[in-house]
Amino acid sequence: MSLNDAPKMQIPSLLHKLGKMTSIRDTALLEQSLLKTLCPMLGVLDASLYRVDDLTSAVRVLHHHLSRVVESDGIARLVERNEEIYNEANIDPEIKGMLQNVRLLGKPCTRKSSQTQDLLIAYPLFGGREICGVLVFARDREVTLTEDAIVKGVLEVYANYYDLLDISQRDRLTGLLNRQALENSFDRIWTILSRTDEPVRSPDGRRVQAASTHWIAIIDVDHFKNVNDNFGHVVGDEVLLLISRLMMAEMRGSDLLFRYGGEEFVVLFSAKDCEDATAILERLRGAVERHGFPQVGQVTVSIGLSMADPNDLPQEVLSWADRALYQAKKTGRNRVCDYQSLRQRGEVEAPSYGGSELF
Repeated sequence: MSLNDAPKMQIPSLLHKLGKMTSIRDTALLEQSLLKTLCPMLGVLDASLYRVDDLTSAVRVLHHHLSRVVESDGIARLVERNEEIYNEANIDPEIKGMLQNVRLLGKPCTRKSSQTQDLLIAYPLFGGREICGVLVFARDREVTLTEDAIVKGVLEVYANYYDLLDISQRDRLTGLLNRQALENSFDRIWTILSRTDEPVRSPDGRRVQAASTHWIAIIDVDHFKNVNDNFGHVVGDEVLLLISRLMMAEMRGSDLLFRYGGEEFVVLFSAKDCEDATAILERLRGAVERHGFPQVGQVTVSIGLSMADPNDLPQEVLSWADRALYQAKKTGRNRVCDYQSLRQRGEVEAPSYGGSELF
């Protein structure tokens, strides 16, 4: 049933859903709420939100599924399932083409699916004046004018509210995610990490086993107190801002970057093994070392690294990265130390849970 045929009570229902959406205080839950709001309005069971970066690549995808299940009592009920992925290899090539078209045209696009014969419908999601995401769903008919107006209105309300929430989870100086955002996201992040062994699609369409492991790194600016003491806090803030920009340039769009407090940063990223993870951080360390900072000259960073195993508590993994950071500073600074390697060599002992200085 289209919205043209829907009873007028549909509008109060929509307003109620928008009211519930704007009561949420977490961006991840807000994304889920957007899909939960639009699916019933459009008469579809599945919808996906693709977050995209400036290079038109999808960096994160949220899928929302509703399935009709007949339970033991004989009553059919809708079962809800949400799935979040960071691996672009999982995205169907047909969807990738739609994402690119939406980014180029800046307006909704429709095409017939080559697999199901349904219509694939995609709407751009704007952040400011830039497209920051794409809503995609499939159904057997075109969107009516009323439905089109409702979807665009809901997306506009969502985008404006998302921006307000996002600002509250960002560090004011660097624009990176803040410490509160990291601690609030631990459960969701660890759920995503637990799915990294699921098979994914390679660029040529073959299904292959995911090879990447996730890692947490703590980055600390060496002798930062001296920078503030000798040049003042304004220059010190400029150093932190420049380092955050170097991090954004050297890391990938799918990596999560946080300013954890003061001169400390946290990075959550993927790499196939410890050697690859260390090489990524060495590239970042070298970029900071080579950069000429106004007035200050050379600035270096020390980095502690730990593998993020979803079977371990996130606070424990952070504490291990912190121990590796301490070892990097103890042994000369301006270097990357990996906790697991340090443990194997007997250079650090395993701390008990809760012993981290970060908590």
